Amino acid sequence: MKRRKRAVQCQPAPAPQPHRPASRPEWTGMGRRAALSYPGADRRGTPGPLHLLPLLILALWGHTGYCHQQTQCRIQKCTTDFVSLTSHLNTGSDGFDSEFCKALRAYAGCTHRTSKACRGNLVYHSAVLGISDLMSQRNCSKDGPTSSTNPEFANDLCNFHSRVTARELRVGEQTQPNYLFCGLFGDPHLRTFKDHFQTCKVEGAWPLIDNNYLSVQVTNVPVVTGSSATATNKITIIFKSFPDCTDQKVYQAVTDDLPAAFVDGTVSGGDGDSKTLRITEKVSGKHVEIHARYIGTTVIVRQHGNYLTLAIRMPEELAMAYEESQDLQLCMNGCPSSERIDEGGHLRFPETVNAPPSPLPSQARSAYTLESAIAKCLEKFQVRHIYFHSCVFDLLTTGDANFTAAAYSAWEDVEGLHPRKELWQIFPNSGNGSKTQALPAVVLGLVCLVLVAFL
Repeated sequence: MKRRKRAVQCQPAPAPQPHRPASRPEWTGMGRRAALSYPGADRRGTPGPLHLLPLLILALWGHTGYCHQQTQCRIQKCTTDFVSLTSHLNTGSDGFDSEFCKALRAYAGCTHRTSKACRGNLVYHSAVLGISDLMSQRNCSKDGPTSSTNPEFANDLCNFHSRVTARELRVGEQTQPNYLFCGLFGDPHLRTFKDHFQTCKVEGAWPLIDNNYLSVQVTNVPVVTGSSATATNKITIIFKSFPDCTDQKVYQAVTDDLPAAFVDGTVSGGDGDSKTLRITEKVSGKHVEIHARYIGTTVIVRQHGNYLTLAIRMPEELAMAYEESQDLQLCMNGCPSSERIDEGGHLRFPETVNAPPSPLPSQARSAYTLESAIAKCLEKFQVRHIYFHSCVFDLLTTGDANFTAAAYSAWEDVEGLHPRKELWQIFPNSGNGSKTQALPAVVLGLVCLVLVAFL
């Protein structure tokens, strides 16, 4: 008679906590008794309970299967590393105690980093007790050098790419994380996470991003008297605290003050050598990059003339981690319709204009004509995509040549950060959906948009 396999049930997962990485599985079984039998290996070098307990834990993991729960306990990874570090050691060889103590300290450090996520996990508590017993028996000091199976994964909790890779290995997937890009520059022009391109008024303070990991707010001020055109003169970025990786860090830039440090004066976040958050100054007072390794995010802040630009790349799964109350995010949902001065979201231009446009207001007319604005932007752009048209738009609206450099650097940031090359270029859509159209119709339509901006 064949025995029925008893169904293995996963324990209910606790509610997901904010500011924490993606889901992790949790184990069941293995209590204190198993932990107390953990230490010991015979003096002949054959595996004893010392090595059998971690293997038993891994076997239990394989038996129970992967339970898709919203937890972050990483004790299985800690145990796997410890097995790798000690499986080749011979208890009778010289240097065994030193290497074994290094492995134990690495094991203890790994369990400490995941302690908050492993509350109530019996396997975790068994491992902690076993480590303490072994350190006492082998006279291992708590402080000292540690060993690592792979330096790339030594601090994988604080490396988004390592966490994703480890998760893929557990579930047998080979998919790459999807990244999103958002940019804000010029008048201002917004490229959303969904690659929608909008030109907005949005005067005052507005949230670009607001999720469980990151908040970005910009402040826009009028550029020309009598016009609804605005530009960004202040950017505030909050990197929210991430357990065991970084405390909350705030970065703030304003016109003529683009610092290469956070508000608290530091230039990085994270302990020791694991700088999981770092600011790099590319051009003093003009170009700063912030790399947040623990959330796989890069932010670029620039100043051109009196105004700031911003570009950001972030993993989709983290960008989508927000509550309904946080839905006012320009990068996610675009500008409110009442704040937009473009047609349909992509600076669409009419194919025909029956009558020539009225004269521009004196503020813009005194600086650039339509022809000179086009010529100025052609100095930077080889292709007349949306960034070229935005350049012309801004010159006609503001008369400020610095907006040419702002549009071009925004395009450079797209090339550097946007994950999908085939989506880099956006062309104004005509009425029939064509990607290109005759230049006269484009520029005449652009002048009409400039006039709208001054209403």
